[in-house]
Amino acid sequence: MCGTVRESAWWVGLVFGAVPLLCFAAWHATDAWYNAAFALKHRNKKSTNGDRRRIPPGHMGIPFLGETLSLLWYFKLARRPDEFIGAKKRAYGGKPGLYRSHLFGSPAIIACSPAANKFVLQSAECFGIRWPVAELVGVTSVVNVEGRSHERLRGFILAAISRPSSLRSIASMVQPNVVAALQAWADKGTIIAATEIRKVTFTNICKMFVSMEPSPLTDKIDQWFHGLLAGFRAFPLDFPGTASHAARKCRRNLDAAFQEELEARKKVGKECDDLMNGFMQMVNEQGEKLSDEEVVDNMVSLVIAGYESTTNAIMWAIYHLAKSPIALSKLREENVAMSKSKGGLSSGSLTITHDDIPKMKYTAKVVEETIRMANIAPMIHRVANRDVEYGGYIIPEGWSVLVWVRSLHTDPEYYQDPLTFNPDRWDEPARPGTFQAFGGGPRICAGNMLARLQLTIILHHLSIGYEWELLNPDAKIDYLPHPRPVDGAAMKIRKLATTINKQMD
Repeated sequence: MCGTVRESAWWVGLVFGAVPLLCFAAWHATDAWYNAAFALKHRNKKSTNGDRRRIPPGHMGIPFLGETLSLLWYFKLARRPDEFIGAKKRAYGGKPGLYRSHLFGSPAIIACSPAANKFVLQSAECFGIRWPVAELVGVTSVVNVEGRSHERLRGFILAAISRPSSLRSIASMVQPNVVAALQAWADKGTIIAATEIRKVTFTNICKMFVSMEPSPLTDKIDQWFHGLLAGFRAFPLDFPGTASHAARKCRRNLDAAFQEELEARKKVGKECDDLMNGFMQMVNEQGEKLSDEEVVDNMVSLVIAGYESTTNAIMWAIYHLAKSPIALSKLREENVAMSKSKGGLSSGSLTITHDDIPKMKYTAKVVEETIRMANIAPMIHRVANRDVEYGGYIIPEGWSVLVWVRSLHTDPEYYQDPLTFNPDRWDEPARPGTFQAFGGGPRICAGNMLARLQLTIILHHLSIGYEWELLNPDAKIDYLPHPRPVDGAAMKIRKLATTINKQMD
């Protein structure tokens, strides 16, 4: 009996003594290791102000996983993503907007102030590109390469999808598909908005970029893209059953599908007026064309960027407008007036042109507010090419740098009542540096005007012809890999009453 009591006491002592001690040691081990390594490397060096060099405040988390579990807690379980940065600000202060961490398998510095973000995004000589898994976004694609290669690819993309003449052609090309899709939604009566929007956006992007019409193959390609995106912000562990492993498999399938299209074009000498053909004809300063790998890498990566971000923005616009009747009324009024000025339904023309868009002032405010709140890319990945001093701290060479743009868009210091959808806040421009939805510096998103164009087009046709309501207006939000309601924004949609349509005539 006494032995049993002593054995029980030993186990109780272990659970309440040794185990907490081990957890405490594990919690501080990674942080202590990196602090010691930094101190050893910089023991005889001083900052520009003469002080001892130091890394930004923060915590490196637990061994191997770093702060991954904390990130998942705030984004997936607590569903309070802004508290990941909020907790750091409370613990370590908000100046100069830098914190140390360990995320996506690498020691990292988080930048989360307008000035710090601008410094990182505009200092191309100090910060290079580092995605958690480079092959997922394309090793030789425009989002990964640097220097002259990046400038050449980016210049071509800007000319293809951002020039006024290009946007005019795109506006004309995509609208018939948008009009047909909205009618099909109304015929169904009830839709999952995220799913239906992805279909119409993907169809348009495939047509613009690769001249692909809907088919069983494009259905498979869409599924592969969905799997690929799920691994973008997952822990980079290439093991069966993980999101990263599944994403790599989807990427290989996509590469094979686009390679097959490329080879088919070369075999028959087929030329199309699309982005893929443009990449196939590109040459560098030495007159050399892009390799097949470069063409495929860029096509897969640009389709990702072209349709997923736009899909999410459109979904959030429809979602917020369904919950904001005053904003929807103003949007509808402006777009009905625009349609009426073009002859309305009686003219037989339901389209708007790229030249109409600058006149749609309130619609533009809805677009900007949607993009701010959607926070499609909560962070931008960089890496320090060398030790970089900023704000009295050192960003160590080789560390990842995560430019946390979401924290700016949801900070009450920069936006009053930031989680409320309020297009009228754009009566005044955002404070400098506080709106970074498309990044900044020389690598600012080349497709930002295309995204705004597509969002404006679908808002126009929706507002003049349809009304909708969310089935679950209080549905919870998933924040990884991208924010979206758990039900995909399920809604009822129907054509507007004939009295509204008569007003347009």
